[in-house]
Amino acid sequence: MLRSMYSGVSGMRGFQTKLDVIGNNIANVNTVGFKAGRVMFKDILSQSMSGVTAPVEGEVGGVNAKQIGLGVTVASIDTIHTPGSAMTTGVSTDLRIDGDGFFVVSPDGADTQYLTRSGNFTLDANRQLVNADGMFVMSAEDGGPITLEEGVTAFSISQTGEIISIDQNGLATPTGILIGVAKVQNPGGLEKVGGNLYRMTPNANLEGLLEVGTAANAETGTGAIISGQLEMSNVDLTNEFTEMIVAQRGFQANSRIITTSDEILQEVVNLKR
Repeated sequence: MLRSMYSGVSGMRGFQTKLDVIGNNIANVNTVGFKAGRVMFKDILSQSMSGVTAPVEGEVGGVNAKQIGLGVTVASIDTIHTPGSAMTTGVSTDLRIDGDGFFVVSPDGADTQYLTRSGNFTLDANRQLVNADGMFVMSAEDGGPITLEEGVTAFSISQTGEIISIDQNGLATPTGILIGVAKVQNPGGLEKVGGNLYRMTPNANLEGLLEVGTAANAETGTGAIISGQLEMSNVDLTNEFTEMIVAQRGFQANSRIITTSDEILQEVVNLKR
């Protein structure tokens, strides 16, 4: 069989993967805290037709190797953790991290912890701060769930993540409760688990350690928490539609390679009539 046919097949597979990622990006263009993905390609091992000949001064020159590439494959599918635009909601429990860091949530309030940039939080009937799926938002002090005391009629959240309670007389009092923010050395190493959540991996932080700290911390490099705003998706529709055109034309070109290879093979078969 012709090498070009298998190269065309690998190209079609690669561009199909690229279209899958683009489709997911466009579908999540309005998802709060969503980070776009991108596909990077690399060539497959080349087949050497002849090796390299070293030059000999005054006698013979060097000859380069003759190699034929065998196609393309996906090198990586990266998650781009650039900040998304801010959407002002005016809701005090809607939070946005202005800089690096992730909110920490837990379904059980204990060992199982996930990271998220989606800050659309609410208070449940037990006055606990939870996300849209009912997971607890973890605090920076003890790493446990955040619960507001009874008697608090209103509250605000500072840029450091501290909850400021307001009583019935309008008196503002710092509660000492800080919303936890975790810094990740390599955000691209996090594993998506759905629901705007990420799971820690050994390639995100060394040994997969997750330390819950505070916001606006110059030592750890975490960003400030902005109350009343949400971070929108960082998907750029202009770029995505441009990449869709590139992927579509690349898919068509590789399908043409397969068609041409098939026609050549048909000519070879027809040599014997």
